[in-house]
Amino acid sequence: MYSNHNSQPEDLITVVNVSQIDRWFIHHRLQELMINSWCPTSGELLVEVNNITDAILVHSIVKQFVAPRKELVDWLERCWQMEVFS
Repeated sequence: MYSNHNSQPEDLITVVNVSQIDRWFIHHRLQELMINSWCPTSGELLVEVNNITDAILVHSIVKQFVAPRKELVDWLERCWQMEVFS
């Protein structure tokens, strides 16, 4: 799903195996979250990840588009059942 571009000065990852329309939606959501991303004409989605929070957000957003519906429903049900401790 991701590959690293170590030759770049920034920490860029390439999101692969998503459709063109999904790349566009992911790109716009990342922009809303102020995470730099680009959709070059090569068909990739490049994302700049500067910290662990960025990485978690990118993973979460991409997962919404590539994970099977059952997996997403199971994940949501587990979240609803979690207990929060003060």
